[in-house]
Amino acid sequence: MILVVGEILFDVFEKEKQLGGAPFNFAYHLKNFGFPVRYISSIGNDTHGKEILNILEHHHFNIDDIQIDDKHDTGTVIVQLSSSGNPTFHIKTDVAYDYINYLPKEHSSLIDRADLIYFGTLVQRSKLGFENIQKFMENRRPNTICFYDINLRPDCYSEKVILTSLEYADVLKLNSQELDECKRIFRFLKDNDAFVHFLMSEYALKIVAITNADKGSRLYTKDGCFHTKTHRVSSVLDTVGAGDAYSSILALGIIKGWEPERMLSMASMFASRICEIRGAIPESRAFYEPIKKMIESGG
Repeated sequence: MILVVGEILFDVFEKEKQLGGAPFNFAYHLKNFGFPVRYISSIGNDTHGKEILNILEHHHFNIDDIQIDDKHDTGTVIVQLSSSGNPTFHIKTDVAYDYINYLPKEHSSLIDRADLIYFGTLVQRSKLGFENIQKFMENRRPNTICFYDINLRPDCYSEKVILTSLEYADVLKLNSQELDECKRIFRFLKDNDAFVHFLMSEYALKIVAITNADKGSRLYTKDGCFHTKTHRVSSVLDTVGAGDAYSSILALGIIKGWEPERMLSMASMFASRICEIRGAIPESRAFYEPIKKMIESGG
């Protein structure tokens, strides 16, 4: 079972809105690939919150895992796209997902059953959010894989959150800009390879994945560094959620014990396909069928 803890929100584009948030996108993909997923988040007792509950129920998520906050609104993000489809995010502050509670009676059994726990940085921007996410990590089993998808957003993180989260991580996924920010935090002046090896040694990380847009991605393991080019697509509508798609395949490959080359190739391919649609989530479950066949066949 994969346990996902984090924000759920509406991405609001110029003419439409779509359900999103990196943890939700990650959980949604894995659920459509046939994995058992439990997803813990918090929404407001408002119109957006009711819409989210209906969508989650329709897609067979366990809505008992979703907390209802009577004091704070459901999260929203204004998404502005550049001419090349790259997004800029304007994230509403002090919303329901900033106040996800750790509930020992309800959550301890989920944590015990989890093979992998996914978490990020945005949900830890509030004091309570930071404290509660750390409780989830503190109570995990020793052999549970902790997947830290760093996802840094302007004014929504601190050095303390990043450094503490790294202490719990087994897998770290970040993009090239986030790598540069981490190097700044550590005041690390050597090259990227040296920095990744430093992180892996300092925090006992088993895997580090670095995406770099159209320049491809790298995967660092105990067996070395592996690289893949970006898969070509016919047209890019936007890049919203591409990193989350990449992370979902990476987690899937880790659980299935894939070789690094296959993890990289499949993750890059799926991320590229998400760039061909509007937003982070496909409208039809049929979108997943060709990828599922590739997963099952070893392609």
